[in-house]
Amino acid sequence: MALQNSVQLPLEYLIRPGTGEKGPYPCLFMLHGYGSNEADLFSFAAELPQELCIISLRAPYDLQPFGHAWYAINFESSQGKWNDVPQAVESRDLVLNTIDLAIAGYDLDPERISLLGFSQGSILSYSLALSYPDRVKSLIALSGYIDPEMLVKGFTSGDLTQLQIYASHGQVDPIIPSAWAQESVAFLKSHGITVTYEEYPVGHGVSAANLSSFKRWMADKY
Repeated sequence: MALQNSVQLPLEYLIRPGTGEKGPYPCLFMLHGYGSNEADLFSFAAELPQELCIISLRAPYDLQPFGHAWYAINFESSQGKWNDVPQAVESRDLVLNTIDLAIAGYDLDPERISLLGFSQGSILSYSLALSYPDRVKSLIALSGYIDPEMLVKGFTSGDLTQLQIYASHGQVDPIIPSAWAQESVAFLKSHGITVTYEEYPVGHGVSAANLSSFKRWMADKY
């Protein structure tokens, strides 16, 4: 895959071209966690299938003193910690629009679009894949969970059974309890979605064993 010029997209991004000589190309879009940036997950790129084009996106909301977020996380004594769902929905659809423009600009295969998200990026990736299952081939959801409020109304009318999902979580995650991830797996299975789920003896992060595992999972998906 030869890049002529950088394509203007709604979100800032990093790209690693795939090794194919002729398109359309399969592509993996990466969505980083709260407070991070597009360089974080992009560090995995060298380890992932070379035939994949990889595009790592930067979330649209700037945080102080640095970092970015897909949506605000608020805290109130009466409600505890809660997600700004309207912002999340806006980001969900902004990512979808970004994918559409990248498909056109980089000659990507709309039938082979995948997502990899970590933490908040994983939550948003779930919302995108479940809301628009005809647009996403597979999803790697690291240290996240499903927030049903972020899904489009009537999402069950889509063919969810075609989705391929790998999910993993740290057993001692202090940020997002592993129980939330387990509940999400049950949610997926209740809607007929096949999911590979694994836990690792780590906190809120991705271990080397975890990386090796989802690399193997990806091997036959393209």
